[in-house]
Amino acid sequence: MVKVGFIVEGDSEKVLIESAGFRKWASEQGIEICSPVINAKGGGNLLPHHIGPMLAQFERSQPQHIVILTDLEDAPNVEAVKTRVTTKHANLIFVAVKALEAWFLADTEAMQRWLKCTDFYESAPEQTPGMPWDWLKEVAKHHGARGPGTNKVIFAKKMCGALNYHFGRAAVHPACPSATAFHDGLRALVAPQS
Repeated sequence: MVKVGFIVEGDSEKVLIESAGFRKWASEQGIEICSPVINAKGGGNLLPHHIGPMLAQFERSQPQHIVILTDLEDAPNVEAVKTRVTTKHANLIFVAVKALEAWFLADTEAMQRWLKCTDFYESAPEQTPGMPWDWLKEVAKHHGARGPGTNKVIFAKKMCGALNYHFGRAAVHPACPSATAFHDGLRALVAPQS
């Protein structure tokens, strides 16, 4: 098993990484998720001078790799976020295009369970009009389902729990390249080096 430490932008990302489904997927790939999963509590805290002190929290678990997961939000592109966050401490920096909720939209099965329908398919989860969180509200309204509420963390817990969100399904969505990149990047950490 390859030990990986995660530093995440916020609460919803922490819910995803700590979820039983993601831990199971990671274990199947040969990845051990180190404790704790560190919540930076905002993308503005993912700057090199803040990351050093966060790493001290990994002292006991001694990860072989550090991975940072953040959102694009209002940045002009993925490279701008990586340039802002880049640090000598991280092996990989992944950016969920727009926001993590796009990854929820990309898991058709979990979305159909939430909406209680069989005809939902989001063709472009990373290209939603506006932010994915707002799009989830519109999707719910369109399907006559109860909306995601007002709290992103509670919705993330519901998706990763009762609705059985599976990161692996989002990663194979043909129009969710950020989830695919995260999937492939993590798997590359355990691939034998040639």
